[in-house]
Amino acid sequence: MSTPAISLTPAAAKRILQLTGGAPGKALRLAVNGGGCSGFSYAFELADQSEADDLAFERDGATVLVDQTSLQFVDGSTVDFEDDLMGQRFKVNNPLAKSSCGCGTSFSF
Repeated sequence: MSTPAISLTPAAAKRILQLTGGAPGKALRLAVNGGGCSGFSYAFELADQSEADDLAFERDGATVLVDQTSLQFVDGSTVDFEDDLMGQRFKVNNPLAKSSCGCGTSFSF
């Protein structure tokens, strides 16, 4: 069995560092919630510290935290940050998602 992993693009790492100010212990939390137009949805929030069941994934000093339950839905994913005409947003490129909605925040598993 391989080690579960989340990777970050350079753009995502840069934006996380901007949002957290590079402060020790601060991170972006990625969670998967039930609901959304495709069955599950991604939720992002800033975290001041990790929780007991969190796994931390780092790049260039930026950290993404994912709890053990959510990890089964996003294992192998890449977190990216996009800044385009549609706006600014974190995006999850999830190889486990069978389909996703047009907004990019909802997916089916």
